[in-house]
Amino acid sequence: MTSSAQPPQAEGPDAAHRPSAAPTANSMRRALKRARDGVALDVAEAAVLLQARGADLDDLAASAARVRDAGLEAAGRPGVITYSKSVFIPLTRLCRDKCHYCTFVTVPGKLRRAGHGMFMSPDEVLDIARKGAELGCKEALITLGDKPEDRWPEAREWLDAHGYDDTIAYVRAMAIRILEETGLLPHLNPGVLSWTDFQRLKPVAPSMGMMLETTATRLWSEPGGPHHGSPDKEPAVRLRVLEDAGRSSVPFTSGLLIGIGETYEERADSLFALRRIARSYHGIQELIIQNFRAKPDTAMRGMPDAELDDLVATVAVARHIMGPSVCLQAPPNLVAGEYGRLIGAGIDDWGGVSPVTIDHVNPERPWPRIDELAEKSGAAGFSLRERLCIYPEFVQRGEPWLDPRLLPHVRALADPETGLANEDAEVRGLPWQEPDEGFSASGRTDLHRTIDTEGRTGDRREDFDSVYGDWGALREAAAPGMVPSRIDADVRQALSVAADDPTKLSDAEALALLHADGEALDALCQVADDVRRSVVGDEVTYIVTRNINFTNVCYTGCRFCAFAQRRTDADAYTLSLSQVADRAEQAWDVGAVEVCMQGGIHPDLPGTAYFDIAKAVKERVPGMHVHAFSPMEVVNGATRTGMSIREWLTEAKAAGLDSIPGTAAEILDDEVRWILTKGKLPTATWIEVVKTAHELGIRSSSTMMYGHVDQPRHWLGHFRTLARIQQETGGFTEFVTLPFIHTNAPVYLAGIARPGPTARDNRAVTAMARLLLHPHIPNIQTSWVKLGQEGAAEMLRSGANDLGGTLMEETISRMAGSSYGSYRSIQDLVAIADAAGRPSRPRTTLYGEVPPERMTAAHASDGHLPELLPVLGD
Repeated sequence: MTSSAQPPQAEGPDAAHRPSAAPTANSMRRALKRARDGVALDVAEAAVLLQARGADLDDLAASAARVRDAGLEAAGRPGVITYSKSVFIPLTRLCRDKCHYCTFVTVPGKLRRAGHGMFMSPDEVLDIARKGAELGCKEALITLGDKPEDRWPEAREWLDAHGYDDTIAYVRAMAIRILEETGLLPHLNPGVLSWTDFQRLKPVAPSMGMMLETTATRLWSEPGGPHHGSPDKEPAVRLRVLEDAGRSSVPFTSGLLIGIGETYEERADSLFALRRIARSYHGIQELIIQNFRAKPDTAMRGMPDAELDDLVATVAVARHIMGPSVCLQAPPNLVAGEYGRLIGAGIDDWGGVSPVTIDHVNPERPWPRIDELAEKSGAAGFSLRERLCIYPEFVQRGEPWLDPRLLPHVRALADPETGLANEDAEVRGLPWQEPDEGFSASGRTDLHRTIDTEGRTGDRREDFDSVYGDWGALREAAAPGMVPSRIDADVRQALSVAADDPTKLSDAEALALLHADGEALDALCQVADDVRRSVVGDEVTYIVTRNINFTNVCYTGCRFCAFAQRRTDADAYTLSLSQVADRAEQAWDVGAVEVCMQGGIHPDLPGTAYFDIAKAVKERVPGMHVHAFSPMEVVNGATRTGMSIREWLTEAKAAGLDSIPGTAAEILDDEVRWILTKGKLPTATWIEVVKTAHELGIRSSSTMMYGHVDQPRHWLGHFRTLARIQQETGGFTEFVTLPFIHTNAPVYLAGIARPGPTARDNRAVTAMARLLLHPHIPNIQTSWVKLGQEGAAEMLRSGANDLGGTLMEETISRMAGSSYGSYRSIQDLVAIADAAGRPSRPRTTLYGEVPPERMTAAHASDGHLPELLPVLGD
């Protein structure tokens, strides 16, 4: 049986999106059979099944229930439906959006007349949380409007008066107090979040959420649509939030709001968008299918409610599309007691149910009693079990999904066997603090010494198939970059412009040169070398420096990185502060003027650890230049401490930080970045960190890693971005070419990336760096670590003027598979310059003259260490 019923239409959508004709009986039969047989559905088939009614709907629901049951069996909890015992905390009802169906949001005047503040006070928040704890609740659902300070001056004034930079800062502060003073676990629903916001909130909340609602852009863009006038309801924005949650390894809840004017095709498209993100990042812990309920005093008060059949069909289709492993929820207070039909359609969760607070989003719909839910679930053959706000699968996964600072709070409430809630656990506050392990030495004692001889214990991490996301989805996204496209352009004209004035190269001309080969490439390199000579002369510079990679424990999920290890992996290590200082002192003794310090994003290291590292070096060796902490590490430190990027950098500078490496840039184009890395900072955040550092007088290098899934058009965009930043700040000391080392890189082992750049690519990139960054960045550095002696000499003939450092100890490129060693002596670097027919001289980090006493010490030791210190002491 089929029906021509369609979701009700909001006022305004154009005729092109009016309901389509009801599906034919044949199309319904075909779609139902594919669902029964477990065959993957497409959008058209899903749209047909969303219209199933009567016997057809019963058939659809039965097959969906079988999928659900298989998932519960695999998860080890057959016949179990879960719920979370929670309190609902409406932190603020102010919002910058204007959704036409919402009664949760209000305005400052109404709040004042009702005697309320613009935000709930800390006392009000904690009073609700304490009452919940007394009744055994374990979740504090913190819900609020999007960025109210952007619309309402009163909200901005309240935040300023109470010492908070923005709403997210207040959310973070309240989450910490709830953890410490009540023991409830915060589940945060603050609306649209940026990547940086996720880093700020992840340490204080085991889970977060935001409804996608719909991917139907017209419902947002067209006047009269339910989301018109609401900047945070643009589907592309909300999908980006879901992606960033996955990249940040945040267990995330999302879902659909059905019946707000979308067509069945649009609803199906929304489900497939959620599936794509779920498969890419494995981070959507729960999907909510919520039915629209019209409310008085709203613009959509005349819209009919979504019908129960519509909800049941959507739940069943969602189960088929999302598969057996997803947790599927329908709010029990919105289904008019028809619990059995929702269970029969494939749900396995009832969501948050509160014995303390009302549903502030649907205040007219009271929560059912928990014993009533248990009875109704039992009548359908299911037992009801309490879960935490973070689903059991994520409790058991642990890192990187659960921040170490939250582990004591979650473990106190979780059943260690199942990951569900321990219903007998005492709910009490626990300190929120950095892990006890702190900054202590651990791990493989010989890695830095044997990496050149014995190598690693294996070519990939044990969690290779899970930590980096879905390789299949990445393969599809990367396909266009696997074989760089060629262009047909006038290379001779471009060479003429470059020789005359490189600053006048158009994008088309620059691209033509980036593709140059043969004689044209030779001519390009000659032009670049001529420009180099006119700008910095013939001297090749180098620096006596030591790399100190203080830890390789990292869960960021960079797919090009073979350096990062889990704490339990055989090659994992962490240095203590005294060991870092020992290495800096040893480097000083052999003439170093700089230590370059970077490490993995270790979940146990506090955000202040970076300050401690800089202080330890400066206290031991006051004259050493501290060149440390990539933009990713800067953001990690800032978000862990709750500081702004500017505040954190200011504190780091006071602790002894002199300059920062411009690494973590890879390619400054998010199209490429999100293939190369799962969780690293976006382009915009990298730019923010670097520009802020420059404004504070902290200079940086700049870099580009190339030769993986990128194309010359990405290189051009990267160069243009760096040139713009340098014109604004003047803070870059140099540009460093970083050819991709493929050998042990996960993205290559998975068959996605190219095997590094070609010799042609290296020459073209070096030459074009010289031309496109002229005259803004005068120093172009080549990497002997990645290219070897002959390759580096060739780059010196192609526009480069700097060889970088002696390094003394280098692990990152070596773990990736570089075969060119971990250090070079001064004589080695001079020999590279000699091979290029050029004189050489040492330099400082900022390209100044090296003091005579440093030069004497360096030449006495030839710039390398007599021995490498072990990672762990005896």
